[in-house]
Amino acid sequence: MKGPPVGDNHGMGPHMSGGSPASPAGDSTPKPLFYEPGASWYWLLAGPAAAVAMILIEMSSHTGIGLVVPVIFLVMVSLFLGIQVKAARIHTSVELTEDALRQGTETILVREIVKVYPEAENSVDSGLPVARWQTARTLGELNGIPRGRVGVGLKLTGGRTAQAWARRHRHLRDALTPLVQERVGPGSDIADADERDDDDGLPQ
Repeated sequence: MKGPPVGDNHGMGPHMSGGSPASPAGDSTPKPLFYEPGASWYWLLAGPAAAVAMILIEMSSHTGIGLVVPVIFLVMVSLFLGIQVKAARIHTSVELTEDALRQGTETILVREIVKVYPEAENSVDSGLPVARWQTARTLGELNGIPRGRVGVGLKLTGGRTAQAWARRHRHLRDALTPLVQERVGPGSDIADADERDDDDGLPQ
């Protein structure tokens, strides 16, 4: 005699257990709320463009077209730019998820951030008074804010202060601020009332 309940239970078991691990696997890669690649691979098109330019120069000189010089330009320019783009994508890329902020090769957890400071009125190079956070440590392994980026002041746990940065710094601030406020809560404004000197200007 067959036992349908036993057979059905064994038949359903693999389907149920096989479907459950798929959900965590799909959530293993958080969706970025903000992303900057650091540099575009489109810069490598300058290599073929340089080779074409050399061919046009040879054609205009009426001395015959040789492929040696254009190929050399193609390889050298593409190689040089490839190294630069690769380095920029490693050291100046920015990625923000619900859990972490990555700046280059350094990553901090969003729960370590307790406040996002307002945008500074003056730049460090302006010669005018600046906010305290503008002299804080810059996130990432580079010395200072990368060229073409603007700092975003962060107050971290343990009384630490740091600078995040991005080209689209306002977009980064707009994406990061709600995450911090959601985790910390409105009560943090009262807790920081005695630390307003973090926003005070410092003479240059």
